[in-house]
Amino acid sequence: MKILIISQYFWPEIFKITDLAIGLKERGHEVTVLTGKPNYPAGIFFPGYTFFNKRIEYYNGIKIVRSPLIRRGSGSGLRLFLNYFSFAFFASFSAVFRLQKKNDVIFVYEPSPITVGLPAVFYKFFSKAPLIFWVQDLWPESLTAAGNINSSVVLNLIESLVKYIYKHSDIILISSKSFRQSIVEKGINSNKIVYLPNWAENIFNSVADKDLDICKLFPVGGFYILFAGNVGDAQDFDSIVKAVELTKHYKNIHWIIVGDGRKKTWVEQQKNEMKLENLHLIGRYPMEKMPNFFREADILLVTLKNEKIFSMTVPAKIQSYLACGKPILAMINGDGADIINESKAGFAINAGEYEKLAEKVIEMYNMPKERLDSMALSGKEFYHLNFDRKVLIDNVVDLIKPCYS
Repeated sequence: MKILIISQYFWPEIFKITDLAIGLKERGHEVTVLTGKPNYPAGIFFPGYTFFNKRIEYYNGIKIVRSPLIRRGSGSGLRLFLNYFSFAFFASFSAVFRLQKKNDVIFVYEPSPITVGLPAVFYKFFSKAPLIFWVQDLWPESLTAAGNINSSVVLNLIESLVKYIYKHSDIILISSKSFRQSIVEKGINSNKIVYLPNWAENIFNSVADKDLDICKLFPVGGFYILFAGNVGDAQDFDSIVKAVELTKHYKNIHWIIVGDGRKKTWVEQQKNEMKLENLHLIGRYPMEKMPNFFREADILLVTLKNEKIFSMTVPAKIQSYLACGKPILAMINGDGADIINESKAGFAINAGEYEKLAEKVIEMYNMPKERLDSMALSGKEFYHLNFDRKVLIDNVVDLIKPCYS
């Protein structure tokens, strides 16, 4: 099959869609990706990329067609608006004039923004190919929670856009079961909504080698709580910093932040102002290095703000955490917390309860290693039963085949 993937984000940015594209290519399908110029999460173009250059690339045998876009910059409201809609605008033209007119299916990956669906609908009009839309983030709900947009006029316009894109999708995949109700309430038939959770890349399924360069980034000796990923508003770093402060008298407890994002500068300021010597911001590293970081951690941390939309969201990092076999501490509500509790991989406390987060860190610090190891093993077993990469990518192919035939 000839599969066109449309995603605003793709390699070298770290998103699940890259692994799906590789998986489809491994199964013998011809995969083309229409995407933007990489600039997430720092807001500047990756080295070697500009607005105009690198229009065509190849990665693991996958053809990548890159459309220009306005980089997200500091992540302010205006810059994000320009980033989102510039990709939708330029990619729509790229879809018509730079792609072959015949693909068997269009697959859209939507972790935000919803506007990534516009070039897909535009291309569908010319190609008549069926459209599969994988929802990772609900709009307009997420705008209210993370984007601080409260204008009823703007939200109504966005909701109309969402309904339009959903209506023109042949299959809607949801990464969290709780998404179904929101989509049905927008007038979409439940029969075309299919649950497809995220999985972890293969690199997380085996014990990583000890990396001496990474080991040097950790304080010598201690108990490490590691957060990996976007350092943003949605991850509730206000509460994380408060929990760090409550544990700062435990000299062996260290909080390690691996990642980047628009909240990073604020976290660094808090670290300096509050003299949090137990907080360490390591910076951004490629996904291939994450298993080496996880290897050194005692606890892996996942957090989201106390908002309704986030209680319906399962952060993709949960599957990676489970797969690597480490105890997990979560400060989240809803579906993500349910997975942690059901898997017995660690503890889930309510979003925003930073005092309990600090208490659980201290409790786990004092636990026998055997109990922590038992949590890690339970999580890994749960992962293989529910989020196996091969099974889930095979499910994607099984969904595509009826559309193609």
